[in-house]
Amino acid sequence: MNDKLKEILDAAMEQISSADNMEKLDAARVGFLGKKGELTQVLKGMRDVAPEDRPKIGQMVNEARAVIENSLAKKKEEFQAVLLQAKLSSEKIDVTLPGKKPAIGHLHPNTVALNEVKKFFIGMGYQVVDGPEIEHDYYNFEALNIPADHPAKDEQDTFYINDDMLLRTQTSSVQAHVMDEQKPPIKIIAPGRVFRADEVDATHSPSFHQVEGLVIDKDVTFADLKGTLAEFAKKIFGEDTRVKFRPHHFPFTEPSAEMDVSCFKCGGKGCRFCKGEGWIEILGCGMVHPHVLEMRGIDPEKYQGFAFGIGLERIALLKYEVDDMRLLYENDTRFLKQF
Repeated sequence: MNDKLKEILDAAMEQISSADNMEKLDAARVGFLGKKGELTQVLKGMRDVAPEDRPKIGQMVNEARAVIENSLAKKKEEFQAVLLQAKLSSEKIDVTLPGKKPAIGHLHPNTVALNEVKKFFIGMGYQVVDGPEIEHDYYNFEALNIPADHPAKDEQDTFYINDDMLLRTQTSSVQAHVMDEQKPPIKIIAPGRVFRADEVDATHSPSFHQVEGLVIDKDVTFADLKGTLAEFAKKIFGEDTRVKFRPHHFPFTEPSAEMDVSCFKCGGKGCRFCKGEGWIEILGCGMVHPHVLEMRGIDPEKYQGFAFGIGLERIALLKYEVDDMRLLYENDTRFLKQF
């Protein structure tokens, strides 16, 4: 038995020392120490050994196993050291190379346009105010001289939460809140998101943004309104921009008008951008209706005011010559990074 164990041990040492990769080393381990390995077979044959010799033979087998296991472990460490060194050599980092520049975001075109609008009106002494997007029906409609039976209150056009609450359809509701909290003189703009049950297409969305303006003071006239908006148009679209006011109807202003700007692409001559008309509709405006002032406790004989509403997306689309409103909300970085 001693000769058999010595023969197995020598063969194992020879196979382990000659192994030049992990696969061969593993094959040696299985060949000698596996379930069907040579040393394992010796242990299985212990039943044929005389009882008095079994302790001695068992000790010899365990000593041979320990020698083989130590040799396998040592050889494995050698292989791992070689593999680690090769990996370190192939993955070394040149610390003198410049680092990768992180991607830096920038402002959305809507935000860029809004900042320009704010900058202009703040420079003229206006205060920027905010209001709730979930609004009372009264402030969204009746406080703005829109009675209960007005078509604008149709559930098909408005997102109602219940009979008394809805998603605001215009930031004009902020004006009513301000007139409740502050007495004239008032000079504010109210930017914010509004909601209407519109189908999504190139020029419509159920959620968009408005910038409403309100001025109330003594001796305010339509000339003040025209002068303010003419300067605004020049600031946003260029110094050569001209404006045109067309009569219109809004329940909360009287008289009311739509304001057009001369096409900044062709200078008013007519082109594809302005559909050959030379003018582009930009906003609605008018003098605050006396009844709106009365409902807020402001004497219309003493104070007058004007209001205007600007579609922020419309400003962005015109300013950057974008022909589809949906591009502003699709989060396509290829489009947004152009701004």
